[in-house]
Amino acid sequence: MIVEQKLKDIQTRAAEIEAQMNSGTLTGDELTKVSKEYSRLNEILPLINQYFQTVRGIADATEMEHDPELHAIAAEQLIELNHALPEIEKKLQIALLPRDAADDNSVIMEIRAGVGGEESALFAGDLFNQYKSYALRHGWKVEIIEENPTSLHGYKEVVFKIDGVGAYARMKFESGIHRVQRVPETEAGGRIHTSAASVAVMPEAKDIDVVIEDKDIRIDVYRASGAGGQHVNKTDSAIRITHFPSGIVVTCQNERSQFQNKATAMAVLRSKLYEKQRMEQMNASNASRRSMVGSGDRSEKIRTYNFPEQRVTDHRIKLTLYKLDDILAGGAALDEMIDALIAADQLEQLANLE
Repeated sequence: MIVEQKLKDIQTRAAEIEAQMNSGTLTGDELTKVSKEYSRLNEILPLINQYFQTVRGIADATEMEHDPELHAIAAEQLIELNHALPEIEKKLQIALLPRDAADDNSVIMEIRAGVGGEESALFAGDLFNQYKSYALRHGWKVEIIEENPTSLHGYKEVVFKIDGVGAYARMKFESGIHRVQRVPETEAGGRIHTSAASVAVMPEAKDIDVVIEDKDIRIDVYRASGAGGQHVNKTDSAIRITHFPSGIVVTCQNERSQFQNKATAMAVLRSKLYEKQRMEQMNASNASRRSMVGSGDRSEKIRTYNFPEQRVTDHRIKLTLYKLDDILAGGAALDEMIDALIAADQLEQLANLE
């Protein structure tokens, strides 16, 4: 149900912010904060205006119905406006849902091979290439933080950052177990094998989001090994950070200097702690809520990629698309799947408000 006073309050607040921004009195962090709020409100204002125009149109047409000369026109308008109003209300309800504070953040993602040996590592590589292509198609930057490649160009583990506004809003639904069913190239008998890889998605944390005390961490420096550039094996530049309170351990060796590796490892640790805090808060406030799009737990099976049938099934929303190649290429079909997950999440939130 739309509460009209709330819509009027949004219009008033948007006008107040616009006046503040035009006054030239806001600077620095204060200007950034109100600009972000105004940008958010400005997304909703066209829908609010459309809602009030439709409501006024219904009132005017209802009054016109009493005029014999205008009755036919008014009746036609009423049918059209009453048909449009529920759809406008639904869009408004979705637009007014509380937003995840981290939605605009960049993300740090981890992909780890699971059961299935080398085939699992190859699939982990497929997933990394999928997300890399998807990110680049959206104009985001991709940076590998840590990698443990295999001889056949797969990954036992790869950690990377996707840098772009709104990356977390779309990528957060990818956390969980991804399963693949296909015939490995090394399989002489043509049997289909099933293997899996886990994906974790964390919003990049800012300094203000998480405070890390020096006494709570230990930093170890060691010699880098494996892929990572010409500097590898020449200097003690790799970094391992252990966070005692949480038990989280983060490593980084892909940067060219110890200083860069430390900064990157701290950024990953901060994001892991930020996500841990967010999950704890979410579980506390939504103890009775089981999200349609899953818990984000890396142990939860969320999707199956079946090569023989060229299909991808998302088990959370029971959606199957026979567009496997396009999804693995990070194409429009992956957007189609993510859009469906976002819509399902919004519908569940609306149901919980009723």
